Amino acid sequence: MAVASMLCVQTGLAVAVGLIDDIGAEGAAWLRLIWAAVLMLLIVRPRPSAFTASAFWTCVALGVVTAGVTMLFMAALSRIPLGTASALEFLGPLGVAVAHGKGSSRVLWPGLAAAGVLLLTEPWTGDVDFLGVVYALGAALCWAGYILLTQRVGDEVAGIKGLAVSMPVAAIVCTAIAGPSVFGQLTPQLLVIGVGLAILLPVIPFALEMSALRHLTTAAFGTLMALEPAIAMLVGLAMLHQVPDSTAVIGICLVVAAGVGAARTGARDTPIPAEVG
Repeated sequence: MAVASMLCVQTGLAVAVGLIDDIGAEGAAWLRLIWAAVLMLLIVRPRPSAFTASAFWTCVALGVVTAGVTMLFMAALSRIPLGTASALEFLGPLGVAVAHGKGSSRVLWPGLAAAGVLLLTEPWTGDVDFLGVVYALGAALCWAGYILLTQRVGDEVAGIKGLAVSMPVAAIVCTAIAGPSVFGQLTPQLLVIGVGLAILLPVIPFALEMSALRHLTTAAFGTLMALEPAIAMLVGLAMLHQVPDSTAVIGICLVVAAGVGAARTGARDTPIPAEVG
């Protein structure tokens, strides 16, 4: 589920890169989130009885960080390559993995992944746009919060009902920040593209991640996200013609090895949703 989620995310991001020229990074983020909110409300139709007060406010917090990671990452993509942005964003899950890991794997797999991230980004070359790096690191911080909150929502709320709250909240936050600058640039074609992107990213990936987090430890999921920079690099090559060099290929191998190691050691007990248990 986690790997399928990452494939959807990176494919959607590669498509979304084309929207940046038309409506800007903020507009591309807004278009995805507003349609995702509409789709989740139509599909799930959440009822207040499905949430405890604690679960509801956790979903609200998840919506805020979802808006943050979406907008900041799109801003990063407007300045740096997809593979580089994903590698920097991965520092968020890596931090979660280090903080929540146990035993030797706490350092082993995240450490291996960190080495891969360094090779993917090659910070010693000085060619990466500084502001793009700042945006990607901001997205990493939001993604760390997203992982922690998603697991809590998945534990407390049955199915994907939590997304029917978090997505509208994310859309409201994004509209407040970027909406006024986007409305005048919208066309019927862009609106149709937005529907497809919302399904590919973030509706399907977020639903898959919430399900995956019911079966993996927080540390294992965070390290499994090490696969994302590698997938991003491959998608960037196939769809955006961003060709990695030999150093980046070695980095891909390291993060894939770390992700496999995390997946093999990361099972967790299945929690009981709050309204059941």
